Amino acid sequence: MKTFRNPVLPGFHPDPSAIRVGEDYYLVTSSFEYFPGVPLFHSKDLVHWQQLGHVLDRTSQLNLDGIMPSRGIWAPTIRYYNGTFYMITTFVDNEKKEHNFYVTTTDPSGDWSDPIWLDDAPGIDPSLFFDEDGRAYYTGNRIPPDGQEYPKHMDIWLQEIDLEQGKLIGEKVSIWQGALKVAHAQEGPHIYKKDDWYYLLIAEGGTGHTHAVTIARSRNITGSYEGHRSNPILTHRHLGRTYPIVNVGHAELIETQQGEWWLLCLASRTAGGYYRNLGRETFMAPVKWEQEWPVVSPGVGRLELETRSPNLPEVRWPSEPIRDDFEESSLSPTWNFLRTPRGEFWSMTERPGHLRLRLKEEQLTELSNPAFVGRRQQHLTFSASTNMEFKPQNEGETAGLTLFHNQDYHFRMELGLEQGKPVIRLVKREVGVDKLLISHPWSDPHIQFKVVGHEQEYSFYYRSNECASWGVLFEKADGRLLSTDRAGGFTGTYIGLYGSKQAKLDLNEALNQDGNHHHDLSYVDFDWFDYKEIAKQ
Repeated sequence: MKTFRNPVLPGFHPDPSAIRVGEDYYLVTSSFEYFPGVPLFHSKDLVHWQQLGHVLDRTSQLNLDGIMPSRGIWAPTIRYYNGTFYMITTFVDNEKKEHNFYVTTTDPSGDWSDPIWLDDAPGIDPSLFFDEDGRAYYTGNRIPPDGQEYPKHMDIWLQEIDLEQGKLIGEKVSIWQGALKVAHAQEGPHIYKKDDWYYLLIAEGGTGHTHAVTIARSRNITGSYEGHRSNPILTHRHLGRTYPIVNVGHAELIETQQGEWWLLCLASRTAGGYYRNLGRETFMAPVKWEQEWPVVSPGVGRLELETRSPNLPEVRWPSEPIRDDFEESSLSPTWNFLRTPRGEFWSMTERPGHLRLRLKEEQLTELSNPAFVGRRQQHLTFSASTNMEFKPQNEGETAGLTLFHNQDYHFRMELGLEQGKPVIRLVKREVGVDKLLISHPWSDPHIQFKVVGHEQEYSFYYRSNECASWGVLFEKADGRLLSTDRAGGFTGTYIGLYGSKQAKLDLNEALNQDGNHHHDLSYVDFDWFDYKEIAKQ
């Protein structure tokens, strides 16, 4: 029996939504404060996914200026109808107000439209359903019209939508409020039609340990919906906090061209206790229909790290290379910026074969758009390294490698100046406070940095270009500060390249001795970046 390993999308890839178009599968996930927004993947077999790019890759589509961690883009849904692809999602602002919109395209690997914002569309997690008569419906969640009976009590509602006019039409209809009387955070609704039943799949219990997937059905799209007596159809909350896969929920059902059904959902892997450094990842499980209801992971009833593969021809894409040599004219879709990038602070062409970052006054410790380019940590045991050329000219100019969760929780391994002399140092930032773990003199503008992670032990190394062996900067730093459980929020750990500088204090500092303006040439060049999984011993 052919098998695959979960997660199918490792690392921070939560809230998966997927569709099949012929023999092709497309999948999107949440992106929150990172830009470009809404990563987009393509597969032929539901197991092997290739990133096509991002849906929201233009500044005209997504303004994340000053956005707080874990605000921004929540829970996208992707759908296809009559030659057009739709992606609908929620933008959550710093006041936690929800703004729902959709974009369209006829080519998912090409450009998507600018947002079409919807008026009077409360709540989060919008989804679209196209009925057989051509009518389209919007579903989402909201505070119940009659008020909340308990904290986080939410209502799943439905309304017809005119996608040509970009507006909701007709009446809003409350269709379900979850499976349990004390269920909370009812969200992530998707509607499917099978055998003359309308099925409503939702998440409830919150996106933490009590997360769950539940389902209801109706003969009419507007209801009434009856909940399945076997709800929840998938959860891990009853397995305890030592089970290796936790907070399972926010799911999508999908039927293959062979007639098989599968469920994609989010879940997290723990390490070193109940700590989730990688964030919420995308997992998959088989589905069987019995008595007109879905059974997830028949005979097992839970997600497994290894399970049987779909009955589809296996199609593997070229593996993501361990090394990015920065030889292309643009960044790989693996890389993200922190918030919408402002200013031309990065270049792949000024020095061919290098990623050049111009130092910005914005810091990693701020709610800003620093000179940062990062990628997800995707494995519990991994190695990441880079080759950097940087010659700091002033105090406060730094560049290096970061393990980043948010502005208050991260590690910075960097080259900078102390009392006018270059040093390499490791800084731990926790609860918004910097702590210098070690500082070491360094005189060469060329340096290689490396971090090795073994679950919650992160070790940091350095060497010159001429040296074959790595020197120890700091070993076995506690990585739990990078977990959602310490840092909060809905994202996961990023490994980033960055450069920063202090703001100019006055005009004189920006002038040469002859009184002419000094052109700021402060930048850092990265020759390459390596990332690879390390097999467990």
